[in-house]
Amino acid sequence: MNQERLHEFVENSTGNEKNICQIYAVKNGQCVYEDCWHGFKSEDAMHVASVTKGVVSLLAGIAIDRGYIRSVDQKVLDFFPEYEVKRGEKTIYDVTIKHLLTMTAPYKYKSEPWTKVCTSDDWTRAALDLLGGRSGITGEFKYATLGIQIMVGIIENATGEKCIDFANRNLFLPLGIPEVKNHGDSSKEDQFDYLMNKSPRKHEWYSDPKDAVTAGWGLCLSAHDLALIGETVCNDGKVNDTVIVSEEYLRDMLTPHLELGEMFGYMSYGYLWYKPYKDREVYAAIGDGGNVIYVNKEKNVSVGVTGTFKPRIFDRVEFIEKNVLPLT
Repeated sequence: MNQERLHEFVENSTGNEKNICQIYAVKNGQCVYEDCWHGFKSEDAMHVASVTKGVVSLLAGIAIDRGYIRSVDQKVLDFFPEYEVKRGEKTIYDVTIKHLLTMTAPYKYKSEPWTKVCTSDDWTRAALDLLGGRSGITGEFKYATLGIQIMVGIIENATGEKCIDFANRNLFLPLGIPEVKNHGDSSKEDQFDYLMNKSPRKHEWYSDPKDAVTAGWGLCLSAHDLALIGETVCNDGKVNDTVIVSEEYLRDMLTPHLELGEMFGYMSYGYLWYKPYKDREVYAAIGDGGNVIYVNKEKNVSVGVTGTFKPRIFDRVEFIEKNVLPLT
């Protein structure tokens, strides 16, 4: 399949590919493929959903590299000295950053209480109120989009600056990504529109009433931006001669810490990043709608894909390998 046929395939798709807005691929530092659909341009941004988590993992690594955080083994409550632990709660004292990054932190709910957190005045504190529980730390994988909000609070309290400013200064701007602005606190209707709107967006990041950005979703970037982030991961954290994030942290971030079950395609899981194949150097930050940062260290290729909201798209990595990689 050549580039023209791939464009037509996506444009005429009635399957999972029909929501794709942008694809951008980089190999050996050069753009080798770029295309857009649904009226999008290369510079437009799209809400990349849970790919946001992968970016937050990189920000955690940068904070560790710069000495703001000692290590992933540091206790969560070290960063919230004024937080009042509920009477009888003991588990929360032992939860570490690593538990958050590997999704093995315990929470006191069966399903994520979106309304309770997203209508609160402080989403980080609301997420802390969910952390812990009577079962203790079991090491069980529990996917938590709300719980990972705690990482934003950790980064802000550790660095003394807003997470979005830390991200712009240490990740986005050094990579040539446009400055990302706060979307700001908004109504329930606007929040729904933020998730579902199919139009091009600005470079923005959803935030709570305290201007803390959302850690599990809410970041708007272009496929070009995603590919640049992927290229940085592919190059062991360097852009030209500048170290963005250390090779040591990236190695730990991409190391399989858990083997996931059928719901997650039996992939391995690092620090908010997936390893789709056990025997290959391929990694991905994955979000709803098939938004993805795809990193292939074997071929030195990174691919960014953006798409409008569409649930249960689990085949984007396979789509890239079948249709995009041959064009690189």
